[in-house]
Amino acid sequence: MTMDASPEGPDRSGIFAGDDPFKIAQSWLAEAEASEPNDPNAIALATVDADGLPNVRMVLLKEIEAQAFVFYTNYTSKKAVEIEGAGKAAFVLHWKSLRRQIRVRGIVSREEGAQADAYYASRSLKSRLGAWASDQSKPLSSRGALVAEVARQTAKHGLNPPRPPFWGGFRILPVEIEFWADGPFRLHDRFRWMRENPHDPWNITRLNP
Repeated sequence: MTMDASPEGPDRSGIFAGDDPFKIAQSWLAEAEASEPNDPNAIALATVDADGLPNVRMVLLKEIEAQAFVFYTNYTSKKAVEIEGAGKAAFVLHWKSLRRQIRVRGIVSREEGAQADAYYASRSLKSRLGAWASDQSKPLSSRGALVAEVARQTAKHGLNPPRPPFWGGFRILPVEIEFWADGPFRLHDRFRWMRENPHDPWNITRLNP
């Protein structure tokens, strides 16, 4: 472990303390849920296309697991195609109310089993039908056409639509997590957790602001 003599050494205390970065992330998110006015779980998700050109967009992080971060999307969307092509992604959680952020980079795999089914079933009926109706990221002639497709899918699937086969989750297994908190005079606190592979031990380093 770099810099810190112990998981909770004097150089990494308070909101940064702990030997499990996922628990720290869960704790920060729980704080943000009490202070952020909208979508405290919103992340800026970064991917890269086949030509190496980056893309970024806001999506909702749905779960911080014991070893991963999970979100859901349409598998035919541009973000999903780029994730599948690279096998990697990055995101930032940023909370203005707390003046903190978490940056994550890692390896991505699909979540399309019972966990995805359960999350899909927990969504509102309109959102479930919307997932069937939207050919995400593809050109759309008009909003009216989208509304008509929602009506068609409603007639087809009724009040209990199954999860679409083209819709599910992605699980990011991080190889790098950085916790950042605002400091006076821009002397911010930054701690980077790094490892070579998703199941290796973490190395922790304090970074310059």
